[in-house]
Amino acid sequence: MGIRFRGWGIGLPDKIVTNDDLSLTLDTSDEWISERTGIRARRIGGTTRSLGADAGRAALRDAGLEPGDIDFLILATTSADRIAPSTAAMIQDDLGMTCPAMDLNAACSGFVYGLRVAQGLTEVGTRRVMLIGSEHLSRWTDWTDRSTAVLFGDGAGATILEYDEAGSDVLSFVLGTDGASADILACEHESTFTMDGREVFRRAVRVVVDSSEKAIAEAGLTPEDIDLVIPHQANVRIIQAVVERLGIPMERAVVTLDRYGNTSSSSIPLAFHAAREEGRIREGAHALLTGFGAGMTWASSVVKWSPGPGVL
Repeated sequence: MGIRFRGWGIGLPDKIVTNDDLSLTLDTSDEWISERTGIRARRIGGTTRSLGADAGRAALRDAGLEPGDIDFLILATTSADRIAPSTAAMIQDDLGMTCPAMDLNAACSGFVYGLRVAQGLTEVGTRRVMLIGSEHLSRWTDWTDRSTAVLFGDGAGATILEYDEAGSDVLSFVLGTDGASADILACEHESTFTMDGREVFRRAVRVVVDSSEKAIAEAGLTPEDIDLVIPHQANVRIIQAVVERLGIPMERAVVTLDRYGNTSSSSIPLAFHAAREEGRIREGAHALLTGFGAGMTWASSVVKWSPGPGVL
């Protein structure tokens, strides 16, 4: 028994902020930002609630389902609109659902953490779970600090997962947390993000490679069997270092940070959606979903693409 992907959707603000736009108020340039991060633009606006609801509606349409068909809603976010109630509860109301709803915060690893929770729910009788990654990081960004202001963007991605007694699209999980590293990437209440970029880079590459290798092995595969790497979109140099150490060609990696920046828990579903739209995922393909985030958290999962009803 397992879970299948039924549909995907995204929610993005209309406003696009380019590197050139940022150079008007920061001591930076498009060349400086793009060379160091791979980011050229990001979307800014909306709220975690509004973007998440947009992505959820799109996923319902894609799956050909109604709000009443969803039995549980999980929102992965590190930028909830309020301390209480949960942003998931408000999205549930916006979508016209009556199912249980909760927030999950594992920072940029949140979407894959949520995928594991969704799998667990289906194992105890839940039929369909909507999983959303939604972030309004611009609210928590210091726009005078060029070391962080150039990185973050707003957006959301969603998928619907359905129990299937015959098999599963999800083949393996490896999750982890190192709370001793909490201060290298953090945001206090009523403050903004701070980051030790060099240390985050060093640790991120190590934990992403390690968890990816384990997830691939647990799926009974080798790196050569991975058709696509769909990573958290933090820095193109991290993505390049990871795939190189895994022995996977860079052309198999999906990169969307050039247009969206770092959108934390929404970056993996946004990248998955882009891969679908670009025709890069074929039936039977194996994809590695992998990421890291504040905590320090990390999460990797291997999935096998088997489009079902309502899915491309």
